[in-house]
Amino acid sequence: MTARNPYSGPAVLSAGFRPFFLLATMFGALAIALWLAMREGALSLSSVLSPVDWHVHEMIFGYGAAVVAGFLFTAVPNWTGRLPTRGAPLAVLSLVWIAGRLACAGFLGVGPWGVLMVDQLFLLLVGAMIAREIIAGRNWRNLKVLLPVTAFWGANVAFHVEVLQTGFAATTQRLGIAILIFLIMLIGGRIIPSFTRNWLVKRSRDRLPAPFDRFDGFAIATGVAALLFWVAQVSGPTSALLFALAAGLQAARLWRWRGLQTWRSPLLLMLHLSYAFIPAGFAVAALAALGHTNAAASAHLLGAGAVGTMTLAVMIRATLGHTGRGLEAGPVGVAAFLALMLAAVSRLLAEAAPALYEPFVVIAGMAWIIGFLLAFGRIAIPVCRPRKAPGVPSRAP
Repeated sequence: MTARNPYSGPAVLSAGFRPFFLLATMFGALAIALWLAMREGALSLSSVLSPVDWHVHEMIFGYGAAVVAGFLFTAVPNWTGRLPTRGAPLAVLSLVWIAGRLACAGFLGVGPWGVLMVDQLFLLLVGAMIAREIIAGRNWRNLKVLLPVTAFWGANVAFHVEVLQTGFAATTQRLGIAILIFLIMLIGGRIIPSFTRNWLVKRSRDRLPAPFDRFDGFAIATGVAALLFWVAQVSGPTSALLFALAAGLQAARLWRWRGLQTWRSPLLLMLHLSYAFIPAGFAVAALAALGHTNAAASAHLLGAGAVGTMTLAVMIRATLGHTGRGLEAGPVGVAAFLALMLAAVSRLLAEAAPALYEPFVVIAGMAWIIGFLLAFGRIAIPVCRPRKAPGVPSRAP
């Protein structure tokens, strides 16, 4: 296939994960650095969004959208057997994503509706391009991936509309996080046990992850119901019971994947630890529904915790695997992940200990920035260079 249509352009545009994972790790650090500066009064953006809404929107629909696009543009060619999107179309799409970030920061001066139109274009194009590839490859069963992508696009549009109507995006910020958590439950629930099984089989282990079955389907369905209650901010005993059930099912699901046996593979263990933030987030949501803790705590566990750490771990693993490097996190990759773990825990402690709110927020922000700078350093060279040929040795830094 490649021989019939060789690619001779820049390596960074040869596959979808390359530009978008690079942009995501850069922006993951930059966005929080700007947010900390705004909190301290050292910076002011001329954005149509309030500082808090800008911070929330850019982490969900800026950073999150880049990671989703990078993952899907890498997965779709494997599903369809077609050549990956690359070259000029990928460059244009990257520029559209950058235009969205500039518009939301107020640098394009296009007004609220103009910002909406510029910002929504990226996910709209991602969905259209993926649909084209799936249809051209007659891979009909994977058309269902368009549902969460379309929902994510709709949530982004709704975020801007809610801000225009009420001045604050209360519901749609939770909706954006919920969609990303659903994708982690669905896709992570496939790749984590699969990667774990492959690794354990190579080491002749007998206790292997349980295959995807009805239990997983029930756990995901319960998780979706809990997320809907969470988005709607429904409180009370019924909600608490649903959140607790979702937490228990997701924890049981994680236990079935035999993560404790992967301690010798930090890159694999990262995926299991990241997923653990989902049951933790549901458990805290149960406490919040009964009035025992701050409702924002669950948002940061699910957002900064589950989404942040999982996307970082997946980006590092996918980059190493698809560029022909060894699947070793290396000291830099491990340090990046630990920094994000510290950021998520510190942000939770900020909500749990109001007297120490400011110090913990600063610690969380600095740890997040360091984590993504390290992640950028871990993947920058592989994504900007051609894939290593089989048999060429590769050492983790």
